[in-house]
Formats: sequence, structure tokens, C-alpha cells
Amino acid sequence: MNMTTPLPAAADQAYDVIVLGSGAAGFAAAVTASCRGLKVLLVEKTEAFGGTSAISGGAIWLHDTDQARVAGHHLSADQMRCYLKQVIGAGYNPQLIDSFIENGREALSFLETYSELKYSLRPLSPDYYPDLPGGTQTGRALEIDEYDGRKLGEHFKDLKRPPDGMLLFGGMMVNRVDIQHFLSFKRSPHSLWHCLKLMGRYALDRLYHPRGTRLTVGNALIARLATTAFANGVDLWLQAAPETLLVEQGTVTGVQITWRGQTRKVFAKGGVVLAMGGFAAGAKAAGQRPATDSEHWSMSPPANVGDGQRLAASVDAAIGDKLSANFFWAPVSVLQKADGSLERFPHLVTDRAKPGVIAVNRAGRRFVNESDSYHCFVEGMFANGGANAPCWLVCDSEALNRYGMGLARPRPVDNSALIDAGYLLRADNLVELALLAGIDASALVQTVAQFNADAALGVDRQFGKGSNPYNRYMGDPLHRPNPCLKPLHKAPFYAIRLFTGDLGSARGLVTNGQANVLDCSGAPIPGLYAAGNDMNSIMDGTYPGPGITLGPGITFGYLAASDIAARLDRNTTQQPHTGEQHVLRTAHLHD
Repeated sequence: MNMTTPLPAAADQAYDVIVLGSGAAGFAAAVTASCRGLKVLLVEKTEAFGGTSAISGGAIWLHDTDQARVAGHHLSADQMRCYLKQVIGAGYNPQLIDSFIENGREALSFLETYSELKYSLRPLSPDYYPDLPGGTQTGRALEIDEYDGRKLGEHFKDLKRPPDGMLLFGGMMVNRVDIQHFLSFKRSPHSLWHCLKLMGRYALDRLYHPRGTRLTVGNALIARLATTAFANGVDLWLQAAPETLLVEQGTVTGVQITWRGQTRKVFAKGGVVLAMGGFAAGAKAAGQRPATDSEHWSMSPPANVGDGQRLAASVDAAIGDKLSANFFWAPVSVLQKADGSLERFPHLVTDRAKPGVIAVNRAGRRFVNESDSYHCFVEGMFANGGANAPCWLVCDSEALNRYGMGLARPRPVDNSALIDAGYLLRADNLVELALLAGIDASALVQTVAQFNADAALGVDRQFGKGSNPYNRYMGDPLHRPNPCLKPLHKAPFYAIRLFTGDLGSARGLVTNGQANVLDCSGAPIPGLYAAGNDMNSIMDGTYPGPGITLGPGITFGYLAASDIAARLDRNTTQQPHTGEQHVLRTAHLHD
């Protein structure tokens, strides 16, 4: 078995903090606690650390960060509240939203000061509902800076590897900016030079490593936090299964854990933080989704089966109820490989909004603005009793060659293997394509004709594709007059089947503003905290902007550890939420 920390001599151990789960929320708690001089155990159920966060986009959405202030985007808290009230509606929780708004900047600043974490403001990144009151085009979304995975040393091998569909050339990671350069390298010398540098670095990496060591997106986020955690002496137990919470007189005092064939009691003087990724891959997930007659695919790792809720049930912890959605939705396509294994691809940013791409249901009709957020797109699939699930993403050869679609790559990549596997359908005309897909041929021809007439004018009169700043941001900035619209006219034509899917669960344990889990009477459970997808979504299952899971995850992971540190009174010079940043210990990291 591939473990990181040597086997302890004693059967029972004691720490200041036990963090269950090694995603962004868990690592934020572990790093915060360790920087404040606390002894931390980080427990991961699987053989690799990073969880869903390691395969995410890595973006965070926060109010009034230092990065936003430097760029001149000093947005008011009331503007953020106004926007979130519009998006969330009846599920708006003032206590949690205020805690998020008031502490997000502090959490990020602390972690950037005392760890390897480093974010940059996106120059342009509209909220997902930019036309609503309080919405912005920039100032809230931040991009994780790339990272050299070699700084993890021996731990690099234990970092969760992204799926093959998220890698280029068998192991090269790219971020949102890199993707745009690859899509534009034939039209822009600057983009060509960017791509050549990336490929040169990757070629050198493969001489010594099984994959590229230039880490981006979620892998960079986890690697940055993990480097500091390990330097601070955080113990990591991989393939360790938390069995039950240890409770004394109503206070959570530790966890019983099975690790390396032994079951041991591990005590936590300050508390236990649940950050195990929610329940999206669990058996009970299906019963908490809208019903359709179609398959549903979650991008959540198989280990995310609701262990946090199971553990917390023993202390009568409250679970969120009547959310706008119990999951964060995303459309997913599925490739069955020759060996019988399945590869899932979430259609987030690379194809739906691009010119020459539309989505149609089984009746051959469009049903949604394809360039809206992935969460909105799946809401459209669920509409009308799930009549639009599954659906088909359709494009012509110009669009496929320029942008790719799903797992299909742009020219000059040969996508014939995907065609042979039945993942990518190819036909010389729309009628033939409809027959292959099993959709209404005459309706598809009519739909494309109507779309083409509008696209030629740069206006989608039916669903408004490309009609707001977020839509246009997701399109092709070099295409005019509308970055999202171009007629589908050049054969052959292509299609990929999309299923409803999700990025993880939104329904979780009810907490207060310090991430302290509440029981069914509304009282805090001493010693028990939750963050990430184990914590009930402060967005009530809505999706206001990019990074609305990782932003709160990092914030409330930080708040949980800060509350524990304050309660333990370890002679820290900082009390929670003062904005000061004095700590007992900081990691001495190499450059």
C-alpha cells in the first residue's frame, strides 16, 4: 500500500485537530491549524490526496480580495449581498453569507501569507448572472497560479491525477488561458509561442516523470496547500477509513479509524473537521435528484458516498433541507473505452458556448441557451419532466476543427478512435446525423436552418446565445460579430450525447458562521465542524459564479481551524476574525 506517514507505534494517538478529507476545504483547515502551531492529522479514504478539488478548475469566488483591490475593483459588501439575494432567493441565509463575505478575504490573505497558495484575479470573468442587480464582470473570480509539482518531492506520486480527458498528450495539464492559446495558435503568433513553450517543458518532464510536473487548475491548488502542510508536519494517512466519531459528554473528541489493517482511536483535543466531499457518488444520491428516464453521471470521486453525514448522524447533526438543488449540475458525456472502462467528461467551458455549436433534445429541437453556465444548462435538461435528457451537442466540421467538442480535440488531432467507439458521431449531412443519433431528422434540419439564419446576423432570437457578458466571455473572442454564434453549414457534421451530471453534492450538514456543525435543535455540537461539500451549501444549491464551491470551502475550512485554535488557547497572538495575521509557526519553503 502507498502511504505517506510511518505507522505509529501506539494504537491510540492524540492530535489537536483531525481533518477528514484532503480536498481544498480539508487542506485549508489543516494548513491554517498547522500554521497556528497545532498538531494536525489529515485523513484520506483513498490512495491519493486531493479529492474532487484536485480535478476541479481550481477557481475561487470571493468578495473584495487583496487582488481585486490592487486591480481597482473595490466592490461593496452590499453589492455582493444584493447579487446573492437575487440568485439564491428564499434560501438566502444572512448569517452564513455575511460570514463568507466578511471572512473570505482574510482566509485567502492568511493562506497566501503563510503557505504556498497563490491566486491571481481574472482580468475578465463575469458572474454567471451578470445582468442581475449586483452582478459584475470582474473582481470576484480568481485563478490559481500554476505550480511546480516537483516541490512536492516524494508526495508528488500521491497527488490525485486528473482524468485523461483533462490532459493533453497523455499527461500535460492546461488551464483556461492555455486552452484559449491552443485554440488560437494558428491565428496568433503570441498563442503559438505560448503553446511551444508548454510543449517544450512537457517534453523535458516526460524524460523523468510519468506525467507533466507543471500543475494547473485544481492540481496546483492542492499541491500548493499540501507542500505547506507537509512542511509544517501535518500527518497524512492515505487509505484510512473513519469508522465512528468518539464522543464524551456530548463533545466530539476524536475518530475511530481503520488504517493499515488496524482499528485505532485517534483523539482530537480541539475538534474534528468533516471535509469528505459530500455524497454525490453514494447509493442515496439518485433519490435526491429530479427524475428522468436518462442516465446520470457524477464527476464526484467514487469515495464520496456521504461518510461525513453518516459520522455526524451519531450526534444528531442537522442536514440541509429544501435546497434549490441538492447538487451542482454539469452536463457530462461518456466514452466507453476498448477495455470496457468508462471516461466521463464534464462540458464546462470548452465547447457549448463556441460558434457553430448547438444543443438539441431527442425531438431535434433546441431547448436552452448553450452558452449559459453548466448548472443552468442541466436545469434546462431537467425541465419539462426531464424531456431534454439526454440531449445532443451538434456542430459542423469548422467548429470541431477549430474548438474540438468534448473529448474530441481540434485539428490536427485525429478523432477517428472516438468515432469508432461511438462517442463522436459523424455524418455527411444532418439527416444522416439525426438517424445515427436517433433524433427527429426533419426537426433537426429545421432547427439548424432557423439557428443559421439568426447566427448569420449575430443574434439568437430563440434562446439568446451570446446575449450577455458571461455568454460572450465563454465564446471565441476572435470571432465576430458574436463570439458565440456561427452558422452550421460545412459538412461533415458531428454530435456527442450529453447526460445530466453533477460536480458534487450541495446538500450537507447545517453549520453556523464558524463552520461548527449544528444539531437538530439548532445548537452547536462541541468539537465538530464541516467544510466543503460536507457543509450545507451557503448558496442553497444555486451557482452564482465560477468558484462558488472552492471559495466557501477554503473560507470555512480556515474558519473551522481558527475557531479550534482560539478555543485551545495555544498562546497564539491572533484571535479569530481580527484581521491580524500573527502565527506561531510558518513553513520554511524552498523557492
